Amino acid sequence: MDFRLTAEQEALKREFEEFFAREESRAPKEWSGGLFAIFESDENWAYHRSVAERLAEKGWLSLPWPKEYGGKEHSYIEQLIFNEVRAYHRVPGVDMWGPQIVAPSILEHGSEELKKKWLPRIARGEINWCQGWSEPNAGSDLASLTTRAVEDGDDFVINGQKIWTTGAHRADHIFFLARTDQNVPKHKGITYFVSEVDKPGITIRPLLYMHKKREYNEVFFDNFRVPKKNVVGQVNQGWYVTMAGINFERSMIGTVAGLKRDLEEFVEFSKKTVHRGQPMAKATLIRQKLAELAIELEATKQWAYYVAWLQSKGQNVPAESSAAKWFSSELAVRFGNIAIEMMGLYGALKEGSKWARFKGKYEDMCQYTLGITIAGGTTETMKNIIAWMGLKLPR
Repeated sequence: MDFRLTAEQEALKREFEEFFAREESRAPKEWSGGLFAIFESDENWAYHRSVAERLAEKGWLSLPWPKEYGGKEHSYIEQLIFNEVRAYHRVPGVDMWGPQIVAPSILEHGSEELKKKWLPRIARGEINWCQGWSEPNAGSDLASLTTRAVEDGDDFVINGQKIWTTGAHRADHIFFLARTDQNVPKHKGITYFVSEVDKPGITIRPLLYMHKKREYNEVFFDNFRVPKKNVVGQVNQGWYVTMAGINFERSMIGTVAGLKRDLEEFVEFSKKTVHRGQPMAKATLIRQKLAELAIELEATKQWAYYVAWLQSKGQNVPAESSAAKWFSSELAVRFGNIAIEMMGLYGALKEGSKWARFKGKYEDMCQYTLGITIAGGTTETMKNIIAWMGLKLPR
C-alpha cells in the first residue's frame, strides 16, 4: 500500500480543510461535537442543517455517486479524506443514514423511479432519515425481526415496533425492514421500505440516557401504510438490499479523526494544568497513558486507510471493516475512561457545571461510547465476522 496522497487528493484535502475550519468557527457556543450532539438541542440541530445546505451546494453529500445521479464519482480514499477532515473539525451537516445507507441501497437495487425521486433530495440535503431496523427481540440477530408488512391494494400495511431508533424525533423520513413472508427462512422473507414519517399510524417515543439526553427512540407502527412503489429492490429480498451499504467507505475514519482532535486538546490541557506543583504532562503515568492512546490512534488511522485502499481495489472488506469498527468503538470507550481517570473528580462533572473541564465532554463520552460498541454491530458480532469471513474459521 502507498500511503501518499496524489497531488489532486492533497488539493482536495486542503479545500476540505479550509471549508470545515470556517464551518467550525460558526458552531454554537456550547458545541463540542460528538456523534449524536445534533439531536440534543434546537440550536445544534439548526447548526447541522445550515452546514448540510452548504455541503449540498458544493455537491459534497454525494461525492462517490455516479455523475448521472448528481455525484462526483470520487474514490473511496477521497471520501475517506472528506470524512476525516470533517470529523477532525467536529462539523456536522451529513445525515448519518441518507448518503451512507439509503443512497447506496437505492443506487444498487432501486428502480429508476426511486432513484429519480429520492437521490436528488438526499444530495440536496433535504431529507433527514432514521433507521428502523432493530427491534426489542431482534438486534444482533436482525433477521429475527417480527414487524409485519401485509399487502393491501397498492400499499403495504405495517404493524410492529422498532427500538434504538437514533434521531427519529428529528427525522422526516424512515427506512426500515419488515417481514413480508413468514413461511420461508428468516433471511428470505424481509422487505426494505422507505417512507415519510409525517403520516398516520406511526408513534415515536423517547428512550433517554441516564443523563436525560435524547438520541434514541422507540417507533411503533399501527396500520402504517407505505406504497408498494416505496419498496427498494424486490419484495422478500430486503436482507440482501441492506448489504448495499458495504459499497460505501467503511473505514471508521470519523471516529479516529475525532479522537485525534480530542487527544491533541488533552495533551495541551496536561501541559497547562498543574498538579502537585508540576504540569500533569510531567507525571510518568499521565505521559504513559497519553502515549498509549497516541499509538493506538495512529494504528487505527493506518488501518482505516488500509480498508479504504482495499475497497479502492474493488475488494469486499467485511472482516477488515469489522476490525475497524471493533477497535475504534472500543478505543473510544477507553479514551473516555482514561480522560476521566486523569482529570480525577473534575472529570465526572456534567456539562453546565462551572468546574467542568472540556464542557463536561468526557462524562458524556463515558455514557454514549458504550452504546456505540453495540450500535451498528456489537463487538461480539464484529469478532464473529472476522473469524468467519476473515480467518475462515468454522461456525
